[in-house]
Amino acid sequence: MAGRLFAVVGPSGAGKDTLLAELRPARPDLHIARRVITRPEEAGGEPFEGVDEAEFLRRQAAGAFALHWQAHGLRYGIPASIDQALAEGRDVLFNGSRAMLGEAWELYPGLTAIHVTARTPVLAERLAARGRESKDEIARRLARSRYDIPYGVPIRVVENNGALEDAVAAFLRALQPERV
Repeated sequence: MAGRLFAVVGPSGAGKDTLLAELRPARPDLHIARRVITRPEEAGGEPFEGVDEAEFLRRQAAGAFALHWQAHGLRYGIPASIDQALAEGRDVLFNGSRAMLGEAWELYPGLTAIHVTARTPVLAERLAARGRESKDEIARRLARSRYDIPYGVPIRVVENNGALEDAVAAFLRALQPERV
């Protein structure tokens, strides 16, 4: 039996990376893809592999990515190794972007989006606490925080407004198979 593919999406500050990190000990069977991004690893945030533009394009041309997209002036890639994990029957999660969901769903028709979200004041507080962006940049991110998921992509919502353990429990429930 093939595994299931989940794109974890949501606005900046919603806690996607935090929740993915918390899932590892709770569900060691999951394959959580490590993104490749054209930004230095020292930039922090999520665990990712930082490469320069030339290396990213070389890998892309060689077919190293199952999925790739551009957002916020950067290139993002999900390693093709997710296909092997899916074939082994493992559930695969990756930190995605709403900009690529339509294309991802066409390539992986069984894809489900897990939309991690939080109220705007919570997002603003978390973004400010990161200390990586100016007030204007935070305002722009918050303005982009409301968006539609492309038609057809199944969505499961995880609210991350309060205690981390509550959001982790909601995320684990979102990974449960749908009942028929």
